[in-house]
Amino acid sequence: MKRVLACAFFVATAGAQQPATADRISLPPVAPPPMSTLDRATAARNARHDQTRYDAIFRKYTKRYFGIGFDWQYFKAQGMAESELNAKARSYVGARGVMQLMPSTFQEIQSKRPEFQSIDDPEWNIAAGIMHDRYLWRLWEPVGPDSDRTRFMFGSYNAGEGTISRATAAARAKQLDELRWPNIELVAPEVPRWRYRETLGYVKKIGENYGTMTSTSLTAPARPKP
Repeated sequence: MKRVLACAFFVATAGAQQPATADRISLPPVAPPPMSTLDRATAARNARHDQTRYDAIFRKYTKRYFGIGFDWQYFKAQGMAESELNAKARSYVGARGVMQLMPSTFQEIQSKRPEFQSIDDPEWNIAAGIMHDRYLWRLWEPVGPDSDRTRFMFGSYNAGEGTISRATAAARAKQLDELRWPNIELVAPEVPRWRYRETLGYVKKIGENYGTMTSTSLTAPARPKP
């Protein structure tokens, strides 16, 4: 009798455990329902808006600080490299906004342009970034071809003009033309206190972004008014 009860208990227990075992079986994910034509159109429209929502601001301040002859898409390409055009972006070192400006840099610009109200306002952030680019563009006026000059400008924006100046000195010491960006890339590993891979990658990324937007490369002419 005890053996029969034991067998009955074993069978009942095994039967009770079976659903728990079944619960642990991984089921394939359920595919989401296909998007309707309207939903696809809405998603495409929103994506275009995300990529173009600041275009008017880039145009406005490129014209103001560089003149009508300079392609504003250079600075949009820069904003894409900096933050993917995210006005709420914050870096680990404290850079903020679309153009990833340091608060100290924005405050210095704001001291000359009090109308620049807030670093967190996309318009003033972009305006300040382009204005800082203008300072760097003028700094590298001795650079000949415009394509290299834009690279010196953007490289200085990322690493600081002092770092790029040290790189030119390193190139000159090797009897290279220090005003050609390929030579800066060549000597970059020898320049102390420089995360050169970040800067070289940044300049390259801007070129790629610009090329994607214009089907050209960063070597396209870019001549602002003097």
